Amino acid sequence: MKRFLPIIALACVISLCASPLWAAATTPAKGKDGEVPSAGLELAKTAAQITGIAISPLLGVSAVGAYQWMQASTPEQKARLPWFANPLVWLCGFLLVGAAAAKDAFGAAMPPGWKKPLDVLDTVENKFSGLVATGAVVPVLVAAAAKFMTAPGGTAALDLSLGGLAMIHFGAMDLSWLLTAAMVPLAVAVHATVWLASHAINVLILLSPWGAVDAVLKSARTALLGSVTGLAFIDPVVGVTLSVIILIFSALIAGWAFRLTTFGSIFCWDFFTRRRKRFELLANNNRVFLGRKLDGAPVRTYGKLNKADDGQLTFCFKPWLVLPQKSVVVPREEIVVGRGVFYSEVLGLDPATGKPDSLLLLPPRYLGHEEEFSRLYAMNGTCEIGLRKAWSWLRAALGFGKKEPVAATA
Repeated sequence: MKRFLPIIALACVISLCASPLWAAATTPAKGKDGEVPSAGLELAKTAAQITGIAISPLLGVSAVGAYQWMQASTPEQKARLPWFANPLVWLCGFLLVGAAAAKDAFGAAMPPGWKKPLDVLDTVENKFSGLVATGAVVPVLVAAAAKFMTAPGGTAALDLSLGGLAMIHFGAMDLSWLLTAAMVPLAVAVHATVWLASHAINVLILLSPWGAVDAVLKSARTALLGSVTGLAFIDPVVGVTLSVIILIFSALIAGWAFRLTTFGSIFCWDFFTRRRKRFELLANNNRVFLGRKLDGAPVRTYGKLNKADDGQLTFCFKPWLVLPQKSVVVPREEIVVGRGVFYSEVLGLDPATGKPDSLLLLPPRYLGHEEEFSRLYAMNGTCEIGLRKAWSWLRAALGFGKKEPVAATA
């Protein structure tokens, strides 16, 4: 799959860049404000909007909606605006974005793990707004751009005439639907690719126990969104160039982002539904994630852990969850289940360092089932890791740990 990524990225680059360059080759008449509207500039602006929305769906949709509402000068123009340009919609969006920013700002000063439930909510919100943007916002933006670029007699109209066909009254036909049908699948694919890479930041925040790291990740993403938006208005050519660079980078890390997104989705589902309360281990083939790379299987690959009759452990998985199944052998050296606060892990001996390290990641549904999981796969018991280990150390240091029984004297 990796060897096809450069070809896919090149195809996306050609598709995004060919139309603006071709359409900008002609110099149309100036508009009322002295600007030179063209199909190339309109397409460049739309590409920047789609990229910005993919980087941060809620903030991007709210910003685009607010901009369109402010650009509309008459009540009739405001009435024709799409639903996300309604002030009630983009004001609520800005309030939610502000609440998330405040959470990240104050979370840097909170103890590790205290804001984790809010991080889960933030991750769910990003998934929901990303799906809404993919299905209900991006097609609207593309359709509006296509309508603008094919408007008969407009200064930005693309010449879609076919020579002598204009003689038989095809000039009055509205061909915006044809351009929309060609652009929407590409726009949705671009949006989904960039959103997948951007959503990985939310999952990293979800997994990170340090609030300062969360604030840095969110600030970097917001700065990138501001750069794409600002450059699109200052110089559309530079803006679309930055969008293409972001797209290529997102395509190159798509596999990593997909695995991280899968882990975050299952984490959020288990957390909100409190699945550990009703979860029961299977006799075999329980679903887990890889905690390290094993024989070509990348980190956080989702699959099943199988135990053979001779005790050998095998991890079975499907790349991208749909491709033909593969399997790798899981080493058993000094393997132990580590109990965590938000999720647990299976620790094994790392051959590179000779020290215990993460081998498998257990979704939150396994919390409270670590002992049973260890017995089921014949592992070497359990131990405490992460915040749970730090809490046990603090209790022992303060003298609140379990007291050792005193032997009776004769």
